[in-house]
Parts: sequence; C-alpha cells; structure tokens
Amino acid sequence: MSVPNPTEDARSVQATPYALLGGDAAVRALVERFYDLMDLEPQYAVIRRLHAPDLAHAREKLYLFLSGWLGGPSLYIERYGHPMLRRRHLPFAIGNRERDQWMACMEQAMAEIGVDPALRARLREAFFQTADWMRNRPD
Repeated sequence: MSVPNPTEDARSVQATPYALLGGDAAVRALVERFYDLMDLEPQYAVIRRLHAPDLAHAREKLYLFLSGWLGGPSLYIERYGHPMLRRRHLPFAIGNRERDQWMACMEQAMAEIGVDPALRARLREAFFQTADWMRNRPD
C-alpha cells in the first residue's frame, strides 16, 4: 500500500489548468471575454446566432462547466448533473464552420486576457477536441 505524499498532492492540484489559468476569477474573465467577443465581432456571427439574444444564461453555464473541466470545482455537475455536452448541443446545427468560429473566438479571448502561451496551446488542443466532438452535421 502506498502512502500519499502531501507535497505531490499539492503539486498535482496546483498543476491543473484551472490553477495555472488563475482560478475562479480567470475562468470568469475568459468566459466574459469569449461572450463579449461573440456578441461584438462580426466574424463570430454564425455562432452568435446559435445563442439566445441575452447571453447571461450561456455565460453562466460555460463558466460553471469550464470550472470543473479545467480541474477546479465541479460547479456545473453540482447544479445540473452530468454535462452531456454532445446531447445538449444536438438541437444546434454544428459543422466545421461553427466549430472553427467557436475556436477562433476562444483563442482570441485567451490571448486577450493574457493566458500564458504554453497553457494556451494546451487548452487550444483540448478545446478543439471538444469542439470537434460537438459537430453534428456534415460540411
């Protein structure tokens, strides 16, 4: 039987993307910038049209989801249960164009809030895998 090493446990907790990003305030800032860009920038009009006129609910849900997805508190699961991302996105026609706009908007938001380039590259890969999995129509 192995005895847990508190130092290793502390390092592994600190090494989560959530912690590396800057915790709760940074996740909130990323989500806020992401939706601000989506709402303001014409190059994100396709994905903007997939959302309700008022983005408050979408902002809150993405914040709750990303908190846990990045290794922080599982706020989304505590409130709504399992995310079932693909199922929840099935009502929306999502192809390569929508995926790519979502990714570009998230990449711009990460850059604008100053996410470390190495972490940004790591997150970009993880975000792409998830965004690509959301596609539900051929292009």
